Amino acid sequence: MPIIELALRFRYVKNLWNTIIDYLSQIKGLFMTFNLIDLVDILFVAIMLYIVIRIIRETRAIQLVKGLLFVALLYFLVNFLGMSASSYILRNVFSNILIIVVILFGPEIRNILEQMGKGAARSTLVQLITSGGAALEIAETRSAIDAVCKACTDMSDTMTGALIVFENETMLGDIVSSGTALDAKPTKELIKNVFFPKAPMHDGAMIIRDAKVAAAGCILPISRDNNISSELGTRHRAAIGLSQQSDSVVIVVSEETGHISVAQGGSLKRNISSGELRSILENVLIDEDGTNGSGVIKKFIRRVKK
Repeated sequence: MPIIELALRFRYVKNLWNTIIDYLSQIKGLFMTFNLIDLVDILFVAIMLYIVIRIIRETRAIQLVKGLLFVALLYFLVNFLGMSASSYILRNVFSNILIIVVILFGPEIRNILEQMGKGAARSTLVQLITSGGAALEIAETRSAIDAVCKACTDMSDTMTGALIVFENETMLGDIVSSGTALDAKPTKELIKNVFFPKAPMHDGAMIIRDAKVAAAGCILPISRDNNISSELGTRHRAAIGLSQQSDSVVIVVSEETGHISVAQGGSLKRNISSGELRSILENVLIDEDGTNGSGVIKKFIRRVKK
C-alpha cells in the first residue's frame, strides 16, 4: 500500500513539474515574439483602463464593476469544480457580456466619451496617452478653481469671512488632521455652507487637495512677522504664515471689508478681483498649455507618499 501511495505521489509531482515546464515554455515563447507594437498595445490598454477607473471610481458604477468581478470569479470556480449547470448559465451570461456592459454602464460610457472628447479638444490623442490622464486632472482642477472663485465672489459681496488653501507640492497632512475630514468635490454651495457665519467650521481653513476638499475647520500657523500691517486680522496672518512655510496658495475673504486676498510665498496680494484670483490659481496649479505630464508624475509621487 505505501508503495502504491508513493507511486501516486511521484506521478502527481511529475505531472505538476511537466505543467510548470509547459507554462515556462509558453512564457519563453511569448517573450521571443514580443515586439515594440506589443509594448505600445499594452501601454495603450493600461492607460485607457486608468482613465476609465478614474472616471467611475467615485460613482455607483464601481460597485457594479465589483459585482461583475465577483461573477467572473464564480464562473472560474464552477468551471474548476466541473459544475455543468452553473457553468452553462454563467457561460451564456459572459457570451453576452458586451450587451450587459452597455446596458449597465450606459451613463458612464457616455461620460467617458465626453471626457475623452474634452481632452482631445485641448490636445492630440498622443498627448493624452503620454500625459497619463493629464486632461482629466486638469479638468478636475479647473472645476475646483471655478467653484472657489464663484464662492469667493459671493462671500465677498456678503462680507463673509473665509480661508481657503490650495495644497501644492508641499504636503499639509498635519494641517488637514487638525480639522474635520470631508473628502468632497468642491462646489460653490459647499464652500459657502462651510463658511456660513453660524456654521461650526467657519472659523477654520478649508484645505483643497488634488481638486477635492480634504478637510475644513483646519488650524493654520500664525505669522509672527512684525512687518505685517496691524490692520490685518487673524485670517490674513494665518494665510501669510502658511504661505511662508509651504508653497500653498491661500485665499482670504475679509469679514470686515469683503476684499479677496491671496497669500503666496510669504507675501499677500490684497483686494483682487475674481478674474485675478482665477488667473493666479490657474498659473500656479495648472501646467502651461495643460499638456505637461510632469505635473501628473509629481501628483502620483505625492499620492504614494500619503
